[in-house]
Amino acid sequence: MQNNFSYPLKLEDISSAPKQFNINASPKELNYIAEILKVPAVKSFHVEIIVKLNKPQHLVEVNGKLTSDIEQISIISLEQFIKQYHFEFARLFDTKMTLTQQRELEDFDDINAEIPDIMEDGQIDLKAIALEALALELDDFPRKSGEKFHYTPDFDPDEDKPQNPFAVLQKLKK
Repeated sequence: MQNNFSYPLKLEDISSAPKQFNINASPKELNYIAEILKVPAVKSFHVEIIVKLNKPQHLVEVNGKLTSDIEQISIISLEQFIKQYHFEFARLFDTKMTLTQQRELEDFDDINAEIPDIMEDGQIDLKAIALEALALELDDFPRKSGEKFHYTPDFDPDEDKPQNPFAVLQKLKK
């Protein structure tokens, strides 16, 4: 599938002064995003991204604010509804790190350590970064506001409890 949602930014175009990018998806891009996210429709997609190069540490800092209206299907009622997502995200890209170096950092014991991503081919894709952030924010089990899942089992849960072999003797004693 061809990537119809891309905004590449080369390392030489990134400065140490923060630069802001405002991205709005076109109707064609909204359809592409919906296809990628596997949702019925994406009604809007707007992201403000600030990119800054930290030369001494060889890092590109990407901070963004994303707003999107997504049409989803409730897993409870199977009705379609629109949910607004509004959140901030941040990513770091190392301009000199190799894949081997990144894997060595991932094997490190500190699971909460911030490991920067690799800058592939000397560039980052702002729209791809925003799309990935949105994909991570989507509900795994979407439901309309106020909907609750009520489960009624087809069997008696007490029947699954292990039987005490002495329970019969207790009844005889009484």
